[in-house]
Amino acid sequence: MCAPALSVAPRRGLELADVFRDHGVAYRRTHVLARVQHRAMRAIETCRTAALGGYAETCDRCGAVRVTYRSCRNRHCPKCQTLAKARWVEARRAELLPTPYFHVVFTLPHALNALAQGNPRIVYRLLFQAAAETLLAFGRDPRHLGGLIGITAILHTWGQTLTQHLHLHCVVTGGALTADQRWVAAGRRFLFPVRALSGVFCGTYLDALRRAFEGHDLAFAGGTAPLADPSAFAAFLATLRAHQWVVYAKPPFGGVEHVLDYLGRYTHRVAISNHRLVDLAGGLVRFRWCDYADGNRVKVMSLAADEFMRRFLLHVLPPGFVRIRHFGLFATRQRRALLGQCRVLLGQPRVSTPIDPPVSAVELVLRLTGVDLRRCPVCGQGRMRRGDTLVAIAVPWNTS
Repeated sequence: MCAPALSVAPRRGLELADVFRDHGVAYRRTHVLARVQHRAMRAIETCRTAALGGYAETCDRCGAVRVTYRSCRNRHCPKCQTLAKARWVEARRAELLPTPYFHVVFTLPHALNALAQGNPRIVYRLLFQAAAETLLAFGRDPRHLGGLIGITAILHTWGQTLTQHLHLHCVVTGGALTADQRWVAAGRRFLFPVRALSGVFCGTYLDALRRAFEGHDLAFAGGTAPLADPSAFAAFLATLRAHQWVVYAKPPFGGVEHVLDYLGRYTHRVAISNHRLVDLAGGLVRFRWCDYADGNRVKVMSLAADEFMRRFLLHVLPPGFVRIRHFGLFATRQRRALLGQCRVLLGQPRVSTPIDPPVSAVELVLRLTGVDLRRCPVCGQGRMRRGDTLVAIAVPWNTS
């Protein structure tokens, strides 16, 4: 005789969504939010809940029932990035060249944080532009490589405690394609001189920021209002120029698989993942963070829920803003032709563009983890068969 049908509910710990559900309504009443921040909050609150609808599955052997709710697919949701990241990394696998890769980080001074809050699209775009121009210029310089390098740049706007820390992670080929069709390899431990990179990056960024000011592209309000005066803005730029800007070059990756592992960890990361959350009680959120200044010790920080949400929402990107960009050999318009030339020079067989359709989420999870989501989690023998579609229903914390 078959066992009675059981309802399968997955266990879970504290999630970012719980903070928004418990405190989001009050936060919206007391804070002015951009539309994209409202959308991110609503998406995270409703992700994988009855508010988005879903479907029921039944085991064809034991009758166990599993309810699956739809994902929000918002890029700021910590629950929706795993599969997107896996698909993106697999696509990059076919593009990587058999050459060392270097990791270079460009950081904006914290003095630009307030300006970035009012002008995120411009400040972030100029960060990509200045970093890419700097790296490409050094790559073309005959004193270094004398050719075109490949760059994948990934924007991060946060630090471990969710404060603003605007920086760009760049994965750079350890070699360049010259105009006369030669491949010039970089040194095994060294790409470009960091202090020289820092100086050129600073000058390139501030020149672009000055042009944005002169073109009336920047908005000033609140604490940045005094900078609307041309003399005040000029003094602001002079102060920024007087300081050493931080450019950090890490040792080269150990191989292609190390590059892929790095890209998988960094590309689709959000400001804080659910596994770092410890608890939510008495209006306080506690979460783990790594103190790099104290030997990378893992510590626990407590923040009022309002402050925790404010910090998280600082990192919601403008609508449509692309946070992963490619330059040089990896630039979209010329990538296929240039990488084909590089592979010939490096003795690597040409890689054909895959024509297979994208695999489903179930198939991708099976490939990456070995977990078959179609197998019954109760009896372990039966297969889960999709049944009724569940219509989305309103929930009390889904308010605007």
